Amino acid sequence: MARGGRKEPKWIEVRESEPNVDTMAPGQDYHDLGTSYPDAPVPRVVGDVVIRRCELDDLTGISELMNWISDGDMVIVKMGEIIKNDLELNVAVNKIQRFVEDDIAGEVVRLGDRRLLLLPSSFTSGISN
Repeated sequence: MARGGRKEPKWIEVRESEPNVDTMAPGQDYHDLGTSYPDAPVPRVVGDVVIRRCELDDLTGISELMNWISDGDMVIVKMGEIIKNDLELNVAVNKIQRFVEDDIAGEVVRLGDRRLLLLPSSFTSGISN
């Protein structure tokens, strides 16, 4: 149960920074370009933010996560098949946490039971330990 006795998740209102930009209407088609172009050449500029999402099925995916977080990207990791193996899950989480928090001074935030948010050192969650 959420804090304050709430049973439903807390929703965060997100608004467009440019009010004149067209927004999606309910029922409008959505195209996930990440599935069509998983490695699209996205130009990087100073101050940009890339939020990557992935599903971790085994230990082999950890190196890619480390590359992304080292590049300054935020990463949302869903624990996939790896969650079924306690030993492998613990090894993965410990390895990720040591790298993010100790090596690059970033932050690892747990999002529910199956997800982690990896923040590079240029971001903070605002959550106190």
